[in-house]
Amino acid sequence: MVEKKKNSNSLIELLFNVIIPVVILTKFSDPENLGVELGLYTALAFPIGYAIYEYSKQRTLNYLSVLGVISTLLTGGIALLELDNQWLAVKEALIPGLIATFVFVTGRLGKPILEKFLFMSGILEQDSLYKLLEEKRQLNAYKMVILRANLFLVYTFVFSSVMNYLLAKWIVVAPAGTEEFNEQLGYMMGISYPAIAIPTMIAMFAILFYIFKQIGKLTGRSFSELVEG
Repeated sequence: MVEKKKNSNSLIELLFNVIIPVVILTKFSDPENLGVELGLYTALAFPIGYAIYEYSKQRTLNYLSVLGVISTLLTGGIALLELDNQWLAVKEALIPGLIATFVFVTGRLGKPILEKFLFMSGILEQDSLYKLLEEKRQLNAYKMVILRANLFLVYTFVFSSVMNYLLAKWIVVAPAGTEEFNEQLGYMMGISYPAIAIPTMIAMFAILFYIFKQIGKLTGRSFSELVEG
């Protein structure tokens, strides 16, 4: 039941954040339908509205959702102010670039955000894991694994940042404020999901798999045993 709910939420999120905006920008932004400005407003309203709805329902602040809303607002601002397309490319690269920087800094400070995620999400119980690692005299080896995985995560977001920039430069070449700009923006949003978002998600799952595999080697415990504490 929980898995079905998660899958349902993922589909709804994809619908509101990608599919509907892409369809509006590519099919309904011409003068015969919504027009350039109204088409852009309508397309951007869906991801913003979905983020607001999720916040009102959950009453918790999802920082990734906040970044998504900021990104959407910046896209709208660039389009409506008819700024140079270079700014769109910079904006597309900015957020994953900032995340990569944040993840890198936490690793350098010896407090990798990836480890905090594992413990805060409830996947692992910190005290039990540390106690087990100390018994096996593998705590330092574990910390090296986490730092290495944290660096892999940095590379993942760097990849996302670079690809976002290149896609924006290659695809969105029409002047902002035109029908062609909306169409190209919609096409970029549509292609970025299979070209960037899905590989990034696969990379994140691979990083988690690497962590659990290495912890299993260090502790002699299976995945289920580690999760159960």
